[in-house]
This record gives sequence, structure tokens and C-alpha cells, in this order.
Amino acid sequence: MNVYDIIIKPVLSEKSFAGINSKNYTFKVHKDATKPQVKKAVEEIFKVKVEKVNIANYKGKPKRQGRHEGKQSDWKKAYVWLTKESKAIEFFEGLQ
Repeated sequence: MNVYDIIIKPVLSEKSFAGINSKNYTFKVHKDATKPQVKKAVEEIFKVKVEKVNIANYKGKPKRQGRHEGKQSDWKKAYVWLTKESKAIEFFEGLQ
């Protein structure tokens, strides 16, 4: 799996914005990605040093469209902490 396939998109929520000042970032990642893969991908894409990675799995919600029933896809979220001496991720600096 390519490093650009692992990180899908950043999670932009009120809770994730609160962690930006302390170099804590949140990303939606590939469903099969592991902690070491996420760490390597963030370090390679953003040129930073990662201290710790936590991952949370989310089940897709059931949805209805009229009489048709379905389910959203399951997904995975990664919480990434950078080291103190690492620079901040530039993408998130403009969002504060």
C-alpha cells in the first residue's frame, strides 16, 4: 500500500481543532492501515517526526432512502501526536 493511499483526509471538527496547538492531529485513514503504517505515512508526506499514533475503528451507520435500506462504510480514524521539536503541519496552521 502506497503512503498516499493510507492517509485519506484530515478530520476537521471542533475536537480536532482543539488539539492543533499541542501538535495533535486527526486523520481519516485506510481501513486496513496499522499504527506503524500511519506513522510512516505522516512522517513521509508532511516531513515531521511522529511521537505516538492511536487508532479508532468506526462502524458505518444504517441509512434509508425511501424503502431501500443500506449502510455507510466502516472507517478508521488515526490520532497523531508529533514530537516537541518537530515543526507543525503547514496544512493545519491556516485553519486556526
